[in-house]
Amino acid sequence: MKYITIIYGNKDLWQSFTPDEAAKAIAEVDAFNRRYKESGELLAAYGLGDELTAKTVRVRDGVPAVTDGPYIEAKEFVSSFFLLDVDSEERALEIAAEYPFASHNAVEVWPILHESGAEM
Repeated sequence: MKYITIIYGNKDLWQSFTPDEAAKAIAEVDAFNRRYKESGELLAAYGLGDELTAKTVRVRDGVPAVTDGPYIEAKEFVSSFFLLDVDSEERALEIAAEYPFASHNAVEVWPILHESGAEM
């Protein structure tokens, strides 16, 4: 079964790291990605731009409106995600718990119920 795992970021946390701590954190994420890519359980991992580079699109009466943002009240924002292909939800949760930043911010695990184009 496939799962999307959403990782939340926090600029204040990241900016509190010393250069050595930041380098260590990046190395830990790289090692995590390599480990699960080699096991075949990690399909892909993506880092996202911050909330200042994101855009929101809404269509009203057939007219798209693009705005900066999302502007959120919380300090946390979606910063990255990865796709898993594992045997069970339990395994997806185990892997999510091993993500290096799981001890700092929320990591959400969502089952993927439909994959467009999978039937082709």
